[in-house]
Amino acid sequence: MGVVRELSLLGQAVSYLSTSPDIYRAWRTDPATPVGTASEPSSVTEGLPILDRYGYLWTSLGVPNGDLFDIPEYDEPDRRNIHAATIGVHCSAPRAIENFLDMGHFPYVHTGVLGIEPHTEVVDYDVQIDADSNELWATQCLFFQPMAAATSTAGEMVGYTYRVPHPYCSLLYKTSPLDESRMDVIGLFVRSVGPDRIEAHMILSLIDDSNTDSFIRRFQQSIFAQDKPILENQNPKLLPLDPRAETPIRSDRSAIAYRRWLSDLGVTYGVIPED
Repeated sequence: MGVVRELSLLGQAVSYLSTSPDIYRAWRTDPATPVGTASEPSSVTEGLPILDRYGYLWTSLGVPNGDLFDIPEYDEPDRRNIHAATIGVHCSAPRAIENFLDMGHFPYVHTGVLGIEPHTEVVDYDVQIDADSNELWATQCLFFQPMAAATSTAGEMVGYTYRVPHPYCSLLYKTSPLDESRMDVIGLFVRSVGPDRIEAHMILSLIDDSNTDSFIRRFQQSIFAQDKPILENQNPKLLPLDPRAETPIRSDRSAIAYRRWLSDLGVTYGVIPED
């Protein structure tokens, strides 16, 4: 508390601190200020909006358009809400989100856990933009997984729902091995450090009364460790929004919709806009 910390957000230097328990301030750091010497601004008008939600601090370099997206499951009393990891990756934020939406790589990148040959087919699923919230949803997703979660004891067909409520955030709802009527939630919240560098924050909201937090974290981190080299070797680092730039296949329906959605939103950071 009272310690000023600095980071980069969308290439801009930002400082923040806690002035008292559960009260925070954030502001743009003066570019002329040497790293590590930023102090609290004298005027409240210099501050950035800041929100403490889902175990993270959220801010904006501009004026937020409404409240942060809601995750009702996070407030259910019998769930385990766990910060699983914060991992730096040399890729753009949209590349990370698009990879998170891709089921087709499961058998080849997460072999023996999220997928396995010969179960490689991505069955047809639905993708739409919610007219009220302007969020992207991919529903009716099914995929065979040998070990879908830390609580899994055998392979099974797993139901998935993907939700993208923010250009750099995505939520995955998947069938809970312990209660088929409910779904576990895995969130990927990406802080864009620069156009081609990110910090990926992973949050879990699970139905799990047996595994320790550390075991759950290790399981999730092992999955992300398999994705990291794939993300860092993609070329170009930025995500092309032109549908002709990279050849899609049927299983890429959510990726195609995501790129079109980013283009419609006017997102230009971390992407290669259409001509």
